[in-house]
Amino acid sequence: MMPTPSIHGCGMGAEDIVKSATGGAGDFIAGFADLRGLLHESFRGYGYGILVGKRLDDRVIDSILDGESPGPTACYEALYRETNAALSAAVHRIADSLGSSGIAALAVEPTIPDGSIDAEYRNTLRTKLSHKMVGTRAGLGWIGKTALFVSERFGPRVRLATVLTDSPVGKAAAPIDESGCGSCSLCVTRCPAGAATGESWTIRTDRDEFFDPFKCRETCLELSAARLNKRISICGVCVAVCPVRGRTAG
Repeated sequence: MMPTPSIHGCGMGAEDIVKSATGGAGDFIAGFADLRGLLHESFRGYGYGILVGKRLDDRVIDSILDGESPGPTACYEALYRETNAALSAAVHRIADSLGSSGIAALAVEPTIPDGSIDAEYRNTLRTKLSHKMVGTRAGLGWIGKTALFVSERFGPRVRLATVLTDSPVGKAAAPIDESGCGSCSLCVTRCPAGAATGESWTIRTDRDEFFDPFKCRETCLELSAARLNKRISICGVCVAVCPVRGRTAG
């Protein structure tokens, strides 16, 4: 991220606030995005965002492919929940710090809790805010062929959350408008659900044109029931097979 001036005279820039909220850890990424004209009406008053991502542990992700039948493991489920909790804490700290500086800020959780899933989501499998969209607008990565966010630093081995703000608090990088996957189709061929067509994403391509989230979700529920004895929407195979591993330091 680019250094930014102090916010409303509080002595800290947004970059400093993000570093403080994430502990300055090297397994986090963050970037600023101009989201004007891109947000759901329920976020009226907000036009900018801070995308925060946390790297997933390679050993746990690699274990998804162990054995004859790849799929979610108990360790992956635990990592998924722990990472979501860490991201939730981080974005709330960022939003609180910005709010204390007089900037309207809203922390958006990394995932929708099961108890909060409404009929609209069940019918579309679309959230009111796409963290992946914020990530592309922040110049941090692109959307892969199985609708993963593929970050330039960590590949798809990352979970995301967002802070929305009513004014720009940092310098946004150039947005990423098209896929960096090229001719690679490993995630497409290895997807247990056969949910992807193989078409590449661009900002002009709707998710449903290249990926069927309903096939994905149903297969996730079946795999988790068989392997974890619970029906939850996690799989991880496409995350594990993606060859884009990004940079792990720096």
